[in-house]
Amino acid sequence: MQWMSAPNIAGAPLPQRARRFWETRFGGLRESVEAFLERERGQLPPWFVVGFGAGIAAWFLLGQPRHWAAFLCLSAGLAIAGFASRGGRAERAAGWFGLAMMLGCSLVWARSHYVAAPRLERPLVTEFRAKVERVETRVAKGDLRLTLAPADPALPPRVRVSIKQDAAPKGIARGAELQLRARLAPPPPMALPGGYDFARDAWFKGIGGVGRALGPVTVVEPKGETGLDAARERLGRHVRERLPGPSGGIAVALVTGDQNSVREPDAEAMRRSGLTHLLSVSGLHIAAAVGAAMLLTLKLLALSERVALRFNLILVAAGVGALTGIGYTLLTGAQVPTVRSCVAALLVLAGIALGRDAISLRTLAVGALLVLLFRPESLAGASFQFSFAAVASIIALHSTAWARSMFHRRDEALFARVGRAVLALIATGLAVEFALIPIALYHFHKSGLYGVAANIIAIPLTTFVIMPLEAAALLLDAVGLGAPLWWLTGLSLDLLLGLAHLVANTRGAIVMMAAMPPWALGMMVAGGLWLFLWNSRPRLWGLVPILLGAAGAALSPTPDLLVTGDGRHLAVVDADGTPLLLRERSGDFIRSVLADSAGFDDDPEDLESRPFASCSRDSCIALLDRGERRWQILATRSAQSIEWQALVRACANSDIVVSSRWLPRACTPRWLKLDRDSLARTGGVAVYLGRQPRAETVAERIGGHPWAADVRGQMRYAPRVRAKESADAPIRDRT
Repeated sequence: MQWMSAPNIAGAPLPQRARRFWETRFGGLRESVEAFLERERGQLPPWFVVGFGAGIAAWFLLGQPRHWAAFLCLSAGLAIAGFASRGGRAERAAGWFGLAMMLGCSLVWARSHYVAAPRLERPLVTEFRAKVERVETRVAKGDLRLTLAPADPALPPRVRVSIKQDAAPKGIARGAELQLRARLAPPPPMALPGGYDFARDAWFKGIGGVGRALGPVTVVEPKGETGLDAARERLGRHVRERLPGPSGGIAVALVTGDQNSVREPDAEAMRRSGLTHLLSVSGLHIAAAVGAAMLLTLKLLALSERVALRFNLILVAAGVGALTGIGYTLLTGAQVPTVRSCVAALLVLAGIALGRDAISLRTLAVGALLVLLFRPESLAGASFQFSFAAVASIIALHSTAWARSMFHRRDEALFARVGRAVLALIATGLAVEFALIPIALYHFHKSGLYGVAANIIAIPLTTFVIMPLEAAALLLDAVGLGAPLWWLTGLSLDLLLGLAHLVANTRGAIVMMAAMPPWALGMMVAGGLWLFLWNSRPRLWGLVPILLGAAGAALSPTPDLLVTGDGRHLAVVDADGTPLLLRERSGDFIRSVLADSAGFDDDPEDLESRPFASCSRDSCIALLDRGERRWQILATRSAQSIEWQALVRACANSDIVVSSRWLPRACTPRWLKLDRDSLARTGGVAVYLGRQPRAETVAERIGGHPWAADVRGQMRYAPRVRAKESADAPIRDRT
């Protein structure tokens, strides 16, 4: 260790020389960073919330407990280094950011264990007695979806069962006890890599099994609807009686938050047109209810001169608005998006009462932190990301100098004021759409291109026409005078639905994308946060990661082969992007999942309709030209026994073999074997055939998270050999 204290040329110890070298080379950069952070010191607190969310996101994205532990160590090291060094604002900011990441990752990891509940290990058919915890009406499917607490200790403490609505007995309500026979199964994982992970959501909700009732359901101990649940159900029935057509489902969703009342064609049209956010009681609806309550309070109290002079009407109106927002949230079932919007509204009202800015990025950050503290898992959901991305983009846009000068109200002619308002609405819509497109493509593989134009009409129509008319109609129904307003409400809702269907059916209304890499979305989110949270010119550097993430998403390839986790459903993606299904009688859900994962905006076609495929009742063989070679794919599609020698010979002549059954060990394709045994460990698989063939699995996406269940392990590849000439030969073997 003598070399560490050896004198240098200047006679100073080596650590001092290193420090001087660092200050000489990078001192100017450090001073620039310090000056930047000093100018932006008011924007630093929201970055603590960003770090907190980054820690939660890291837990979801990293696959194994050892990775989470390593992330915690790195975050703790960053925090210690930042706080221990005698530096300036940059070091302290790094320390706080590291601490926030450590706390976020620790919180969601701890919560995943706190909410852990027993789950079914395999499907079963059983008869049991259970208490109803929640009742959801799914009008589009004609079902009642019940969340039950079984009395049988052999079953999970909470299961979800669907029953046909027309076969449901009377007396099913929260608190009732039922006797039923049902087929239950473990919560299903994502069907394909990048799809919706129901098992994750079920884990955090404590749901250990899902299924459908078999036969009649008996109400052992009926329970009358009471409290808010009863009020919500009665209100929904009343609205459906007043508006029995398709518009009634939209009206019920607006007033009670029950989106299950909307018909599936209408819900799909709303999704394709970018108007589906109107069906979820969230920021727009809470803002409309709170704003209407405040306006009415101010106008009514201002009629009294004594009250107006003796009390702060703004403060009183803010209090009434807060009570209205809380009541509306409870009435609509206190769903996560509604609670999140209510918290944000309460923070805005608190700012108004204190004389501060009504809404700012700090307010938004506080709202996000409150939600993440109690429900850290909500960060992984599309609802949380949509809500905060939309509000952040609006705040960031209107905080720019250009927006303040362009949209600020001024004394000018009516035409100019209207034009300025329309311009502000268009610019706001564009900002929101650009912020939401990556999130929609990541979660749903689709995004509406004409959503801005549709929302310019739909948002004012919903906020200033439909919701006031519906509220007034409900009030006047108390005295039997609501019929005219219900007629007007129906007309306005029909106009909204007509707009949704018109935009949804327009050519090119939807942009589709296959599974987006998580890193691409992460880059775009990080760039967007950098762009939104800073005020000065360096904020524009956020465009760099946004463009890199967008390029990564745009260049991500479309899978050539999609296989579900049970091996029953397979889609070969044609060169034109059309998914070709192995089984022509696949259900609507499977067809939709395969089409979305392939980035295809239409109904899939059948594999046997293509000339490069040869199918029998029991199997299909397809020849695909990808890259510089031809791939032969063999897939079974029946449970009939197959001659052993013919099957082994067909496997040897194929590059990829897919089957829902157990295949013999002698079945050795040239590249990949996906049978019941391997798929039980990998889950759904997306195969990419090109210069560097690869396969992505659900197991790799889920990793070692608690809800992984049996979907674990790595891909089991068959022995690789060089492609033989027989792979390019005509199909001879029919299995």
